[in-house]
Amino acid sequence: MTPFPFRRVWVTGAGGLIGSYVCAAAAACAPGAEVTGITRDVLDLSDAFAVARAFREQQPELVIHCAAVSKPALCEEDPALAQRINVEMTARLAALAEQGALIFFSTDVVFDGREGGYAETAPTNPLSVYARTKVAAEKTVLLNPRHTVVRTSLTGGRSPTGDRAFNEEMRRAWAAGRRLRLFADEYRNPLPAQVTARAVWALAEQRAAGLFHLAGAEKLSRWEIGQQVAARCPELNPQLEPGSLREYAGPPRAPDTSLNCARIQALLPFPLPGLTEWLRAHPEEFF
Repeated sequence: MTPFPFRRVWVTGAGGLIGSYVCAAAAACAPGAEVTGITRDVLDLSDAFAVARAFREQQPELVIHCAAVSKPALCEEDPALAQRINVEMTARLAALAEQGALIFFSTDVVFDGREGGYAETAPTNPLSVYARTKVAAEKTVLLNPRHTVVRTSLTGGRSPTGDRAFNEEMRRAWAAGRRLRLFADEYRNPLPAQVTARAVWALAEQRAAGLFHLAGAEKLSRWEIGQQVAARCPELNPQLEPGSLREYAGPPRAPDTSLNCARIQALLPFPLPGLTEWLRAHPEEFF
């Protein structure tokens, strides 16, 4: 077996959804690497001096940066917080890792969703505070030819806090007796966090740099996704109904941010699955 190319790795946001799965997959995907999961109780990433000191002491050769303010509603409520965490904190880590590797997680909602099937070369047009901060951070990260941006879509799984994955949000709503109205004309490419983690470690192993789209092979509407989640938790008596973006009166939403993942697929040793296929093959996982 070829040794993993990085001896010391930081994974920020290790208490979140993707970060926790990246850490869990480390033993199998990065044998021999010393992987440190960074959570707030370990290191406050907003403390620039503490982060710089820890970086000098531990000298990670690879930073997998999962930490973010990822709730769009919170970003809209507090744009300054979103700027500090999503943009400024990312810029500091990118500067500290200037001579090493950094993998930064971005999002499919950097696009306005008017077309769908976006490749990495498509121009961005963010509609929300969250998306705008991710675009700004992407630009900083990609200034370094050693660094990597991975844009993801909806991610499913089980987070340490139980409220990060799209399936967890739905389950919590149904457990509270709420009826969900889900858009039948808003499309994403959902992917389980296990697959996301495995793919990111594969990129790191190959020292792949630049911009990559990482999402499921199946484009599904919010309504179709909800139906699949509901089928897996009948004990909650899930209540849902289809809705339309045409009825929506809130902040702008991107109708179709489906991603073309051909570039990353060419590097991966496994095919990216669609959600339906993956759930069928893993009946005991995910929820």
